[in-house]
Amino acid sequence: MNSYTKSIYIRLKSWPIFFIFLFIPFTFAQANDRVVVIKISGAINPVVAEFVSEEITAANEAGDHLAVLEMDTPGGLDASMRTIIKSIQSSRIPVVTFVSPQGSRAASAGTFIAIASHVAAMAPGTNIGAAHPVNMMGGGGEGGEESTPMEDKVLNDASAYIRSLAESRGRNAHWAELAVRKSVSISAQEAKKLAVIDLVANDMDALLLAIEGREVTVGDKTYKIKTEGKLREIHEMTPRQRILDAISNPNIAYILMMMGMVGIYFELSNPGLILPGIIGGISMILALYGMQSLPVNYAGLLLMVLGVSLFIAELNFATFGLLSLGGAIALFLGSVMLIDSDDPAMQISKTVLIPTFAFSVLIGVGTVILAFRAQKLTPISGKEGMLGANAKVKTSLEPEGIVFLHGESWKATCEEWAQPGETVVVEAVEGLTVKVKHPESKSEKE
Repeated sequence: MNSYTKSIYIRLKSWPIFFIFLFIPFTFAQANDRVVVIKISGAINPVVAEFVSEEITAANEAGDHLAVLEMDTPGGLDASMRTIIKSIQSSRIPVVTFVSPQGSRAASAGTFIAIASHVAAMAPGTNIGAAHPVNMMGGGGEGGEESTPMEDKVLNDASAYIRSLAESRGRNAHWAELAVRKSVSISAQEAKKLAVIDLVANDMDALLLAIEGREVTVGDKTYKIKTEGKLREIHEMTPRQRILDAISNPNIAYILMMMGMVGIYFELSNPGLILPGIIGGISMILALYGMQSLPVNYAGLLLMVLGVSLFIAELNFATFGLLSLGGAIALFLGSVMLIDSDDPAMQISKTVLIPTFAFSVLIGVGTVILAFRAQKLTPISGKEGMLGANAKVKTSLEPEGIVFLHGESWKATCEEWAQPGETVVVEAVEGLTVKVKHPESKSEKE
């Protein structure tokens, strides 16, 4: 190999190394250049808490620069809220909460999450507050003379928790406590003026521009936010999480519960139908999954089970509708009591409850009525179906002969003589022989 060829070989051999060193900075830049936008819409429940916690953890592991929670929530469960806040507090990168778009709110549990974030921002036309613990746990008064010791304990705990969150972020701890004790709610501009949040921004672009260069404390370190030139990625729930989140909606869970009860009721009242039992079983399991993430009143759930049981009992005992009436009352009371929360986000909507309840009761009562009517119908098959039926005489009955009955020839006996072509009535069936007689009208004429 001459010197010229050798120099070309060395250059070609060094090209892979050159490309490796070229792409290494690019790879690290990609990992640190992302701003992850995590969208939260709807009630804060275990599914949402799992989604947000996993996204914040993934952003930390990937070395992302910033995580933004774009939030619109009417509130939710205390346990789910605390799970999200723990993820924010343990994050090694800043977590920004942005109540957006316009018309959104950070009520109840959303207020705690916003105050716990490293940076809290709101869009114009949004509001924050109404964080009384009754909205997250169900039941309770306002902490006054009518409240119980347990309710006071919960209220004091929530007040101390939100005050500690506000103080750790340098926000208005006095207002934060009022939001819990008095359920006060304020607009975005008022929140900025009272130092409840850090800034007001029209949209995500304005937010990222406004926090450029802002220094925040993350853990025990000072972190300088740099959003300019960062790649923005929007992360939403996976199809699985969306389905589970939908099931956790109190309205959907209630519909599934009623579908499950109606399906099981049909299967028990008409064994062997199969399909109602399958649909009812699946719906009931999904409903129970949704109920485990809701503040369920078990007395209400038992009343609903009792209501369906009374409808089933009506099929076996003739009580002239008394059991059905009791079942309808039990179902209604159970439906009203099922969700134990004063938070509208965690309650069953009346526009869902009333039609679903009415439809379920209509099906139950309708099934009972049809069952009683079926019991009164004259049998059309078997021995019972032959009694009282008309038959044509094929051969003379003297007193024995052949008659044509239900499309078949039967051996028959008759106490009176009957000619072929005459119509006789079956009065008894003895084995393979039928006992017939002349119609009443003919006997009367004779």
